[in-house]
Amino acid sequence: MIKFLDLHKINARFQDEFSEQFQAFLDSGRYILGKSVSDFEINFAKYCGTKYCIGTANGLDALTLIFRGYMELGKLKLGDEVLVPANTYIASILSVINAGLKPILVEPDERTFNISPSDIERNITPNLRAIMPVHLYGQLADMDAILQIAKKNGLLVVEDASQAHGAENNTGIKAGNLSNAAAFSFYPTKNLGALGDAGAVTTNEKDLAEYVSVARNYGSPEKYVNTIIGFNSRLDELQAVFLNVKLKALNEDNAKRKQIAKRYLSEIKNEKIELPFYDGSDAHVFHVFVVRVTDRKRFMDYLNKNGIGCLIHYPIAPHQQKALESYKHFVLPATEAIHQSVVSIPMSPVMTDEEVERVIDVVNGF
Repeated sequence: MIKFLDLHKINARFQDEFSEQFQAFLDSGRYILGKSVSDFEINFAKYCGTKYCIGTANGLDALTLIFRGYMELGKLKLGDEVLVPANTYIASILSVINAGLKPILVEPDERTFNISPSDIERNITPNLRAIMPVHLYGQLADMDAILQIAKKNGLLVVEDASQAHGAENNTGIKAGNLSNAAAFSFYPTKNLGALGDAGAVTTNEKDLAEYVSVARNYGSPEKYVNTIIGFNSRLDELQAVFLNVKLKALNEDNAKRKQIAKRYLSEIKNEKIELPFYDGSDAHVFHVFVVRVTDRKRFMDYLNKNGIGCLIHYPIAPHQQKALESYKHFVLPATEAIHQSVVSIPMSPVMTDEEVERVIDVVNGF
């Protein structure tokens, strides 16, 4: 059986250094917001090219804190509209709702599955204050077009970069440094994955960074002093230990993902399978490799029968979830078609050439 994603194998590569660093963590006696968190914030800010990185408990909180920060700074207010891609993971939308803002769901570009700039322009209203592009599946959204629209209309841009660690545009600027602020998730399955929940905010804006840094820690800039209504959303010190170790391998891991993707794209030749768009650049880091197929259930049954793991990202469109029942009035045919036809096949930096070959052979045999 070729697993869809073998997390044990991915993390076993770092076992010796994990053990060494864990011992140092244990001996330090500082288990909350210690040296490992501050080191990771410095290291990840440098990696993304931003002035600031603030670690949070998870990616959802990172997004929510960005929006709450802009409200605290007077750049957003309750009820303001935020454009969000309709075919994202539900967390992107929940962050807007949890901040007291109004998500407006926008159809994707059917070539890339990322938010469509033309649909953004069609949804601009007097109440719109921000755009949230999601770099879905590891591929950058069309940030040049989005930033141009935002500048023309006086809008904030907040990246959900949770699936795009290390993706960069054609001038070498990385995800997390292409907007006013960005949120990352380090959920274990991500390209840079912790061994539990973890997240971060990146930005070049000092006032926002200061807000997030204080708000994530009960609104406390110093012990027992609380200046704002805050949250408990600190990056766990132990997860920062693991992330500092794994960050050093991120570029190499992303390169392996792109190498596998290029093989899939050149060697999968089956008219029943629609392959993803890829322009060959570093703008895609293949968090997942997503194909489209008409008879999805039959295809997945076939893969499982032949020992190939697979998943659906994502089986139910957010506006069709019971939790978002009040958004079911949105007319989103492209989004619904995507959710009904996508399948993710194995993709990870620890796949062997033989495993890649086997996946290709099986998919071609469908």
